[in-house]
Amino acid sequence: MTLRLVTSNLLHGRSLEDGQVDIERMTSSLASLNANVIAMQEVDRYQTRSHGVDLVAALADSIPGASWRFVPAIMGVPGETWRPATDNDPASGHDLPTPPATQPAYGTGLLTTLPVESWHVIRVNPFRFKAPVFIPGINKWMLIDDEPRVCIAAVVEFEGQRMTVAGTHASFVPGWNVPQLRHITRALRKLPAPRILLGDLNLPSPLPARAVGWQALAKGLPTFPSPSPKMQLDHALLDDPAERLSPRVNATAQRLPFSDHLALMVDIG
Repeated sequence: MTLRLVTSNLLHGRSLEDGQVDIERMTSSLASLNANVIAMQEVDRYQTRSHGVDLVAALADSIPGASWRFVPAIMGVPGETWRPATDNDPASGHDLPTPPATQPAYGTGLLTTLPVESWHVIRVNPFRFKAPVFIPGINKWMLIDDEPRVCIAAVVEFEGQRMTVAGTHASFVPGWNVPQLRHITRALRKLPAPRILLGDLNLPSPLPARAVGWQALAKGLPTFPSPSPKMQLDHALLDDPAERLSPRVNATAQRLPFSDHLALMVDIG
C-alpha cells in the first residue's frame, strides 16, 4: 500500500486568479488528491473572508471516514484584532464539540483517513519584535508582528504499525524559524517512530532537513510563489531510525486552484 501525504498552505482558500474564496473548489481539489494525510496551514475558522466556514470541517465533509483537527494559533482576525490562542481556546475535530461560531480563529489543520490513536498539540512562541516583510501586492517592505505557531500531531496506524504524522507552519522570520523547527522535532521524538513532519516551514530546501537531522522526502521542488514558483518552502521531513518505511519515495508539486503555494504531495512505498 502506498502512503500518500500532502501539505498545502491554503491562503484561507483564496485564488490568486480571481481573488475569490470558493469553498467547494478548494475542498474538491484537495479531496481529489486521495491522500492519507493532509496538513494545512493558513486555515480559517469562522472568518468573514472565507464565508464563516470551518475550512477543515468542510474538507472532511468531502472525504468519507476522515479524522481531523483544527487548532487555532490566534483568536480573532489576522491582520486586524487578534490575540494568541491558548490550549483553553476550542479546537475543532471530528470527535470534538462544535465550538461557538462567534469566535473567529486562524491556525493549522490536519486530516487523515488512517486510524488515529491519539492527537497532540505543540505550541510555539512568535518572534517578540516586529520583523520586516516584503509585501508583493504593494511592492514595499513593512514591519509585521509575527504570529504564534502551532503543530498538530496524530499517532496513527499504517499497515499494522504505529507512526506519527504532524503538520505545522513555521515563522517567516529568518533565524527564528530554525529554533521553532528544532523545538517541534524534539517534541515529536517523544511520539512513536517513524515520524513525518509536513508543512510550510518558511525555509528553502535543503535547510529544514539539515537543521534538524531528519530526511527530506522532497528535494528541490519549488512550491512558492504560485503561479511561477521559485523556491521550495513546503516540506516533508522523515525521522525513521529503524527504517520501517519503504525507501521508495515519489514527490510532486501540485498546482491547485487556490493559494499562493503549490501543494506538496509525497508517495511512500
